[in-house]
Amino acid sequence: MTNQLVIDAHHHVWTADYPWLASKPEFGPIRRDYGVADLRANLKAAGVDRTVLVEAGWGHPSETVEFLHLAGATEEIAGVVGFIDLLDPNLANTLARYQNHPRARFLKGVRDQVQGRPEPGFLARPEVVQALTTVAQHVPTFDLVVRVDQLQAAAEAAAAVPDLTFVLDHLGKPQVRDGDAGLRAWRDAVAPLAKRPNAVAKLSGLVTEADWAHWKPADLRPFVQAALELFGPDRLMFGSDWPVCELAATYGQVKDALTEVLGRPDPDILGGTAAKVYQLGEQ
Repeated sequence: MTNQLVIDAHHHVWTADYPWLASKPEFGPIRRDYGVADLRANLKAAGVDRTVLVEAGWGHPSETVEFLHLAGATEEIAGVVGFIDLLDPNLANTLARYQNHPRARFLKGVRDQVQGRPEPGFLARPEVVQALTTVAQHVPTFDLVVRVDQLQAAAEAAAAVPDLTFVLDHLGKPQVRDGDAGLRAWRDAVAPLAKRPNAVAKLSGLVTEADWAHWKPADLRPFVQAALELFGPDRLMFGSDWPVCELAATYGQVKDALTEVLGRPDPDILGGTAAKVYQLGEQ
């Protein structure tokens, strides 16, 4: 890792009034404001240099506009993944609004909260594929926040829009708490996406798919090892999913668990892949 920045490819900031934080009682511990000062304290303690700030489910372009301002004022934030609605009839205008922002250079990709859409095949719908084609004309990446049952459609979308890089958040949310059964179901579902050359994945969000109170690094190991076999380290990146991770672990515990599972610091996973995929040197 000599002379290479350590990059967290997935984190958030938010205020306590984000609606989804009030949707379930179990989100109570993270229903508070998380800002740049909180972020910096965690990065310093964990030895992380730069980050990618990801939309946090506010559900409106105003969040992305605010995040672009924040990235321009915060050295640690090297890029932003903004919000879009793939069914927005004004999608092209929303993307143009982002690109006309004075700090548009920090916009490295977008995502839709697909995990909240009920149908497994949403991403393969013709109008959605057309929307993703529009996305590809404006930004280099689309983050996939999807459930396991939506992974097949994600693979179909990646095949249909080869000029767009699809970034799988949280490995597609495998049911880590289900052990071998969760591993088998997820591995079968994610394999077609992993075969797509325009698909990469984040080793993020795994602790909150495990038993929050009793997880250990060994619980994550089979999923990380499978991801290494399917994607390879040059298509994987570290993401903390902070502050969501605080439901199960501290920022430092998440990073330390990944390092333990990997057995050694991997330069691709801990920075190289994120820098390449999100074009973080291009600002």
